Amino acid sequence: MNKKTQVIDSIISCKNIADADVVLATVGYDRTASHRKGAASGGQSIIKCLHEDIEFFDRYSKTEPAYNFNFFHHDVGNLNKLYPEDMVQTVYKEYKKIKTFEKFVFILGGEHSVSIGAFKALAEIENPAEVTIVHIDAHPDLRDSDANSNPDQSRPSKFAHCSGQRRAHEFGYRLVQVGIRSYSKEEYEYAQKNKRTIKTFEWGLEPTPKIRDIVRAIKTKKIYIDIDVDGIDPAYLPATGTPVQGGLEWYYTIELLRALIIHFQVIGAGILEVAPRPDDVRTEYGAAQLCYNMCAQYLQKKNHLKK
Repeated sequence: MNKKTQVIDSIISCKNIADADVVLATVGYDRTASHRKGAASGGQSIIKCLHEDIEFFDRYSKTEPAYNFNFFHHDVGNLNKLYPEDMVQTVYKEYKKIKTFEKFVFILGGEHSVSIGAFKALAEIENPAEVTIVHIDAHPDLRDSDANSNPDQSRPSKFAHCSGQRRAHEFGYRLVQVGIRSYSKEEYEYAQKNKRTIKTFEWGLEPTPKIRDIVRAIKTKKIYIDIDVDGIDPAYLPATGTPVQGGLEWYYTIELLRALIIHFQVIGAGILEVAPRPDDVRTEYGAAQLCYNMCAQYLQKKNHLKK
């Protein structure tokens, strides 16, 4: 729908999910965060930037998605009162409900464990063996539980923020992990044992990989793009629970995401682990920029829009 003749004051102007082209689903949760809390408000902080700060014109795609497409905000709510397994089940049900409308869903959060609910739902819609999760993160998130990584947890969980990709791999997805630069022995050994279905692009030990090499490592037509903001250099996105020195440079990230969207069928996406801090909006603003740019590239490809 072209809204050029209408006056809109926000990228998110759709009032009915049935009319949406993209559903931005916010999930408030940081119960298993092992260092700095705050991600429970991350999704809403990104939405605020999309409402108030982001230019309608996307300079990378040279399009104005806000005028050509409908963005709908679906707030799953603050789920911090729930145990991780119950939170995952709630996200799973909400995600499946949204997918009945056959919409592209973009999760905004929230600690990384919320992605497990999306992975579980998509595994019932797609064949996981035919989907690669492209996981941008400083950490591989391949721990079986948070029993050894979060000693303050009185109830260790297999659905913690450090276990999301382990659960995804068990669902049957292939993993391509980008930006990894901090991990446990357990995670290292699990990745080594499963090299056929887990490809790791580690940062800092070797030269930065060529984007074409990451693209070539993906062996499926369909992908899910799963971004933890700590995968990107904290010089750009500092407000997160477990920042790690180094990481993806900003424009490298933009070009990588563009290449992924051009070469593959993106079936879902998420930006997680934004933990806002006072007097510094770089992280939520940057996450909003990435979200809008990814949607612009996705919608341009899907609808063959001219620049």
